[in-house]
Amino acid sequence: MALEAGQRVVLAADTPLTDSAEVSGVVVGILSLAAGTVGTVEQAVGHPQDESDDVREYERLKSLLDAFGGEMPTESRKQLEEKVGALEPAWTAFQERAPRVSVRVRFDNGFVLDGADEDVFVPA
Repeated sequence: MALEAGQRVVLAADTPLTDSAEVSGVVVGILSLAAGTVGTVEQAVGHPQDESDDVREYERLKSLLDAFGGEMPTESRKQLEEKVGALEPAWTAFQERAPRVSVRVRFDNGFVLDGADEDVFVPA
């Protein structure tokens, strides 16, 4: 969705802010923000995806194949192509994952929610 600073958003689901509070062993309640609470994005931060060893190896071998595959002996190129092919599912899965974005939202009621995943908000 790619939220941006200054954008108005609505909280899409009830969001608990605390665990249940107890007083003398009796549960008093929890504090949560209700779905539909409106606020403004103050900051959006993209988090790079963690690359697995297979993804890094795919990138390395694919780069070698692209750069030197035409000059390699046939058998060596064939082995390299097989290794690249075996690692391709990990590469494809890595590319299909969207980068994680967290946001800081100041709600109209004064609460601030920081580090929340952008997926819990919808544009207002």
